[in-house]
Amino acid sequence: MPITGGATTRPRPPIKAPVVAVSRPSLPGGALSRLPGDVTLRLWPERRPPSPAELVELVAGANGLVCLHTERIDAGFLEACPDLVAVSTLGVGVDHFDLDALRAAGVAAAHTPGVLEQATADMAWALLLAAARQVVQADHFVRDGSWDFLDLDIFVGPDLKGATLGVVGYGRVGRAMARRSAGFDMRVLCYDPTFVPDGLATACSLDELAARSDFVSVHTPLNHATRHLVDERFLKAMQRHAVLVNTSRGGVVDQEALVRALRERWIFAAALDVQAVEPVPSGDVLLSLPNCTLTPHIGSASIGARRSMAELAVDNLAAVLAGKPMLTPLVPLPEG
Repeated sequence: MPITGGATTRPRPPIKAPVVAVSRPSLPGGALSRLPGDVTLRLWPERRPPSPAELVELVAGANGLVCLHTERIDAGFLEACPDLVAVSTLGVGVDHFDLDALRAAGVAAAHTPGVLEQATADMAWALLLAAARQVVQADHFVRDGSWDFLDLDIFVGPDLKGATLGVVGYGRVGRAMARRSAGFDMRVLCYDPTFVPDGLATACSLDELAARSDFVSVHTPLNHATRHLVDERFLKAMQRHAVLVNTSRGGVVDQEALVRALRERWIFAAALDVQAVEPVPSGDVLLSLPNCTLTPHIGSASIGARRSMAELAVDNLAAVLAGKPMLTPLVPLPEG
């Protein structure tokens, strides 16, 4: 029997000789070679992500899609792609998926938890250290030829040893941050409504975390409850020597409030691997702030993590097209 979602009747796995669209020209580690030999691949040929209209054109007639967080999968897209059976994304965050629309359309969806947490925690620590010790600014100082004498007041930042780390969102990455903090003899506070004691961190309110932390690292998914969770109130409650790090999603932080916090020195510095708009537009005020370190959403960019993400995304899609359960589903294939 076909799968019916709303007015759309879709094919039902297992699907012989399926068509699979990929929103990039290739995937790391040769992951696409894991697909069965009868699959027809349709690759997006350009380095930039496809626009919504281009994505519809790419996926038209396809049964499966491998995508990234840059592709919005919503009701309009699903209606325009009636042959689509499954979508598999590289990454843990799923704010680009309308999960209700996927369920209503009878389209399975999966993500890639469990393979990128260590790489993301490594990146968060790199940003934390870079912001605290002003590594990027000091690099520019040397390259610009400004280094002509030793000044004991230059590039001085807050100490990590014995400091308090506040973790907003205590999932896999948050716990990985807590484990890393032990090497710096740090105390760890965390805010997470679903916190389970683990001996590494102490749960507290969001207000208390803001006020007591010397460093705050954000690791919560973006949803209706967490949008602008780090807002003006939170930033004003932070200590003036504090550092904010965000490797989750740009929307979790109120970026306009953060700009004010950095300009007016409510906090010492911020380091952002994610921003409200990506790529950051030319002329954005973030680019002019000397106490803001920016990287281009590369939290999972280790060789092993990217390879594992691609392999898991492909394996999820291959499974559902063969009529088997996905390994890490968000929306399972409807029964019946």
